Amino acid sequence: MSTTQESGVHAAEEAPRLGWAEHAPEVYKAMIRLETAAKKGLDPALYELVKIRASQINRCAFCLDMHTQDALAAGESVGRIVQLSAWQESRHFYTEKELAAIELTEAVTVLTDGFVPDEVYGRAAEHFEEAELAQLIAAITVINAWNRFGVTTRMTPGHYRPGQHG
Repeated sequence: MSTTQESGVHAAEEAPRLGWAEHAPEVYKAMIRLETAAKKGLDPALYELVKIRASQINRCAFCLDMHTQDALAAGESVGRIVQLSAWQESRHFYTEKELAAIELTEAVTVLTDGFVPDEVYGRAAEHFEEAELAQLIAAITVINAWNRFGVTTRMTPGHYRPGQHG
């Protein structure tokens, strides 16, 4: 890992709590199949933005590491990735369609704030055909599931290589 700085020593890396995929291999395989099905028909750049935004909200370090690296490897700009956590103030970095997807991602991810508002769903419906919107909702749901595995088992970030799980 190339995170060492000349002037300091980094904190020790924590081991994951549990290698859940090893202990629940059928669930892991089902998640991979679900992931493959959920991304069909979605723009790959949009898909990575959705994964990154949900992972930011859920504070899943492992998924942030993975999807940021995959997005960069696929040609996404550093600026758009960095600004994603402040997308409302940085709207000009994204297309209207991407903004609708990011907003829907937040609403679906943070259900504790209430149901997905009609206006949020409506904006997404304006930019996505019904089949594509169904895929987007599936993609948001899948990354939220992955985040829950990652956060609960404290999967360790920093070792992923772009495309490793693709």
